[in-house]
Amino acid sequence: MGFEPPQRLVRALGESYGDDAADWLARIPVLTEEALSSTGQEVTVDRVATPGGRSSLVLLVTCSDGTPAALKLAPSGAAPELERAALAHWNGWGAVRLLASGPGALLLERLHPEMSLRSLPEAKALLEAAGTVRRLWIEPPAGHGFETVAERTGRCTEPMRARAAAEPSLAPLVSAALAAREELVAHSPESLLLHGNFRQSKVLAGERVPWLTVGPEPLIGERAYDLARLVRDRVEDLIASPGGPATARRRIKKLADSLDVDRERLHGWTLFRAVESGTRALAVGRRQEGELTLEFAGWL
Repeated sequence: MGFEPPQRLVRALGESYGDDAADWLARIPVLTEEALSSTGQEVTVDRVATPGGRSSLVLLVTCSDGTPAALKLAPSGAAPELERAALAHWNGWGAVRLLASGPGALLLERLHPEMSLRSLPEAKALLEAAGTVRRLWIEPPAGHGFETVAERTGRCTEPMRARAAAEPSLAPLVSAALAAREELVAHSPESLLLHGNFRQSKVLAGERVPWLTVGPEPLIGERAYDLARLVRDRVEDLIASPGGPATARRRIKKLADSLDVDRERLHGWTLFRAVESGTRALAVGRRQEGELTLEFAGWL
């Protein structure tokens, strides 16, 4: 099949998987054919969704009965089997509906990739985001294989310490974030199925309902962890605003109150996730992104 993966995906996979990324990208034509065969129906490829995401290739396709759909191909490191399990459990409630699946591939209902919540004014976007994510917070399926918030965040601590050692000016911020995590994981009040990477760009316009979430990195834990990434959405606008710190604090209060989440726990997870994301961006050379995120973390 003659199509090129988006450059955004090529760069992101290179950062995450190194040389293995090139091997997976080279196999995309074969993987696509295998995925199309595994759906159990005739499916034709319309085009590649661009600019696309950073962990998978999404092809806009049409099923034999004329139904538009999306075929998502992901390397094993992106854990597509866990995304499949979460989407099957949600069964279209607040999330894109899973139509079929195969090895490393998901056939999904077609949404509108060009229209996410980021296209809305900020206040409206946050309102719609809160209404969407609350639908996802349900009891996990029996016998699930999802990791916990404590397990996922535990893997991040050593890379954060390493970045602080390389850049000593970051040490106070990293120490504060790690201390917040230790306190938070010592007692988690909930064990719900979470999206894991929820933010405005992960909520797309749909036909069944106005907004549906995509791209989960599912795990088990408390709602405050899932909200924490949403707090720093549009961080570049926050940094450019003279009232950025006050706006960030208002977001925490507003989201916590509207979804009945403990404000202090949301504050702590927002700090940890911002510092972890910022140090990770610095480690792979995304300097501007890392510095913006860490400046936001410093406000907290």
